[in-house]
Order: sequence, then structure tokens, then C-alpha cells
Amino acid sequence: YLPYIFFSLPVTISSTAEKVVYLVVFHLSFVMFVWSYWKTIFTSPASPSNEFCLSKADKEQYEKEERPESQQEILRRAAKDLPIYTTTASRAIRYCDRCQLIKPDRCHHCSACDICVLKMDHHCPWVNNCVGFSNYKFFLLFLMYSLLYCLFVAATVLQYFIKFWTNELPDTHAKFHVLFLFFVAAMFFISILSLFSYHCWLVGKNRSTIETFRAPTFRNGPDKNGFSLGCSKNLREVFGDEKKYWLLPIFTSLGDGCNFPTRLVIMDPEQLTVSSQNEPAKSSGANQSFPTRPLSESQNRLLASDSQWVESGPEEENVKSGAKKHIIVSLES
Repeated sequence: YLPYIFFSLPVTISSTAEKVVYLVVFHLSFVMFVWSYWKTIFTSPASPSNEFCLSKADKEQYEKEERPESQQEILRRAAKDLPIYTTTASRAIRYCDRCQLIKPDRCHHCSACDICVLKMDHHCPWVNNCVGFSNYKFFLLFLMYSLLYCLFVAATVLQYFIKFWTNELPDTHAKFHVLFLFFVAAMFFISILSLFSYHCWLVGKNRSTIETFRAPTFRNGPDKNGFSLGCSKNLREVFGDEKKYWLLPIFTSLGDGCNFPTRLVIMDPEQLTVSSQNEPAKSSGANQSFPTRPLSESQNRLLASDSQWVESGPEEENVKSGAKKHIIVSLES
């Protein structure tokens, strides 16, 4: 509609150069918007690899067992070499009966897609696809370019919208287009702004929409900030290391979607431990095993040289004398 309005209105734009700028910016934002939208829709949700599937023998044994305790023992044995650090609230291994696999951290089953999706954020009906590890960056860019597109349309039509209400606009067929275009662009801008702001906050906290409503459970209990490594590192985890690709809808997210660096909150000062790659596997609660795994190449880049740091915890004032509580960045992933 915008090019049509520009050339159909009898009110001339100040200069030909301004017309060219309007059309270039309009089509550039439109192309980026469509490109991001396309990638969000047609990028298949990433699913767990075969290493998270039970072997044929374990699967047969799991299906024969009727007691949950015996089933959990089978799952713990199968998951001892997997990089899994989150459990259910009851300290049980997260297992998908539908897909018949052990769920990696931040993985959830989508009832609409009927698959387990890595780092699932939500199922979006507007794109008819799951938003997760494979297309979360595309979804954010889609929201951003939608926002800029609507803002540009509303801003460029505003002067004609004002003239419409003050009866300064000549009586032409473009009057309806001006009214319709301004209201639609403004309404979409307001609605998308709230959604985009919310997801920017999620990226800064390194949370998904699901984790906002239900915090992941680690060895020391639920921790909504368990995957947060600081705003800068959280941003790089989604958009990658190279800033020149951040605004392009191409996949640059760090990691493999199954393995994430974590920040563990150690509540007991006597158990203060910094895990290393050579440490044996630790267990906590109901004999739950938490094996130590080396970091992937992308996660080593993410944590960089300050992969370990200690900050004072918020509970420090409530600890008896001599004891300190710390927030530790774990090398586990």
C-alpha cells in the first residue's frame, strides 16, 4: 500500500530524493521481514539426537517394568553418560513416553508437533511452528523487523493521516488507504512491541517462556537463573559470536541444543565445589547421577577465559558467622 499511496496522493513529497529514500527503506525492511518470517516458519524444530534414545534392550526392559522405581533405575543407568543436569520436581529423569527418549536439558514435548523440541520456547500458531533452539533467533528477528516495518509505515503515513482529520487532504480514493494503513500499522506496532520486549527480557535472562512459568530443577532444587551466564553471554548464546551476522536470519546460535553451560547455586557452604572436567560424576537426591562432561567448542568460546567466577549470594547475610554462600559458574554442560 505504501508505494501506491505515495504516488496516488496529490500532495507531493518534498523531493524526489525523499521518495527514493522512502521506497528503499520500505522495501529493505519488507524483505528482511519476509525473510525472517519465512525462516521461522520453514525451519524444522530440532529434536534430540539418537544418543538420548534408549537401546532396544533398555526399552524392552522399561516397558516390562511396572514399578516407577525400577523404571527410573533403568533411565538413570542409560543416562549416566549423557550431559543431563535437570530433572523433574520429584528428582526423576525426564523421559518422554511418546518419543521414547530421555529429554535433554530444556527439551520439551510439543503436543501440536508431536515431537520433542530442543530448548523449546513455545508453539506459535502465527507461524504454525514450534519456536525453539533451531529457529529462536529467526523468531526474534521476525519480531524486530515486523516492529520496524510497522513503525516506518505508521511514521510515513502520519502526516497524511493528520491532514485527513483536518480536512486538508484532497478528496481522492487514497483517503481510505491512509486511514486503514495508519490504524493497522499502529495497532500491530503496539502489540508486537510488547511481545518483542518480553522476548528481549527472556534473552537477557537466558530463559525460555516455559522456564519462566516453571523453573528448571537442578541438583539443588529449582533455579530460574540456572542457565544465565550474564546478559552479554546470554545474548551471544542466541545470536553467536560474530556480530556481523546478528541482524541476518541465518543460524549462528552457539551449542548443539542438548548441552548448555549452567550456573549452579550451591546452598551449603560445606559442599562448596567447583566442578572440573576430570571430576567424577556427582549424585544428589534419590541417587540421581549428574555426570561431568567436557564443554563443546562453542561453549568454551561462550565462557571464554572467565569460565569460573564467584559472586556473593543474596543469602549471605543469613548465613552463620564464617560461612559464605556463593554462586558458581559450573563447567558442566
